[in-house]
Amino acid sequence: MKQKMKEKIGILPSIKMLMPLDIQMFAKFDSKSFNPQAFAHYVNRVPNLKRNELLKSGALRSNTDISNMFSNQSGSFYGRIPMFGNIGGTPLNYDGQTDITAQTTTTYEQGVIVVGRAQAWTEKDFSHDITSGVDFMDNVSVQVAQYWDAVDQDTLLGVLKGIFSMTDTGSLDFVDQHTYDITTATDKKVGATTLNSAIQKAAGDNKAVFTTALMHSQVATNLENLNVLEYLKYTDANGITRNLQIAQWNGRIVLIDDSLPFDETTETFTTYVLGSGAFSYEDVGAKVPHEMHRDPLKFGGQDFLISRQRKVFAPFGISFEKTAVASLSPTDAEIANGANWVVVNDGNGEYFNHRAIPIAQIKSLG
Repeated sequence: MKQKMKEKIGILPSIKMLMPLDIQMFAKFDSKSFNPQAFAHYVNRVPNLKRNELLKSGALRSNTDISNMFSNQSGSFYGRIPMFGNIGGTPLNYDGQTDITAQTTTTYEQGVIVVGRAQAWTEKDFSHDITSGVDFMDNVSVQVAQYWDAVDQDTLLGVLKGIFSMTDTGSLDFVDQHTYDITTATDKKVGATTLNSAIQKAAGDNKAVFTTALMHSQVATNLENLNVLEYLKYTDANGITRNLQIAQWNGRIVLIDDSLPFDETTETFTTYVLGSGAFSYEDVGAKVPHEMHRDPLKFGGQDFLISRQRKVFAPFGISFEKTAVASLSPTDAEIANGANWVVVNDGNGEYFNHRAIPIAQIKSLG
């Protein structure tokens, strides 16, 4: 009997060697991998590949008018910022006979709305116990800021989608003139002259207002293959000149981010060209931005990390009119709805000059 037991025990190592590593070593509890025999420490975190380059582009600029407006509780989720118009009028003939008639200026208003978002994460006490003391909540906490950066990037992309979907008659000049679509042209991919032509169409002699181009890596690769991108250089302490990983296209900084729009159906890429201050931005805050909560009874005990934010993203010269918003914070779909956006105007048919708006898009097949 003992000999048979030894024989059975003796074959176990050979069976173990045939088992895949993840089967022989790890099980799961609450989506956490652990070794039931001996678990040391979690060392690696799954890499977050979202680059969020839109947030780093310099297109966001603080706006004290927005900050002051929402610090007043009388305007807690939506407000309107007055904007002065320029003087104008046709000059009159000064000949001693013609009366001088005075002109007055007009004023515009820009509507801005607070985007409120919240999220929470929970971890069970038993996850800590079963993995020999791994602090999973600490892993959550160090990623919260990065998580909200990704949310903000998606919000900004939604704003861009919304303003280029405007349907208001007076806003169509912006949509048409600030869109450079080469998807039906002979050469459907970006080239050496694409950017320069796009910003001239959008702003005319004011095209210098554009400073940065944000594009998908496929678009950037096509430009690299054409030797169109010029990489900035630096000289090290030894006098050796090297390339930086920062490129220029027609003198504009290029930022590469694969979260930029790509339509798989039409295979269309969208490249955004922005200027400094293209968006006014303010973090107007929540009463309790972050807090911990503990439930000692459920699942034997669990902790929660709750996070909230309220922010304003207001594109220069474009107003959010909340025409199709159902609550006190717009959803992602409502932000991307062109019916909620309109070029700033005086309500009497006079619109903000779209050439002053440093936002444009290029549609291409690569």
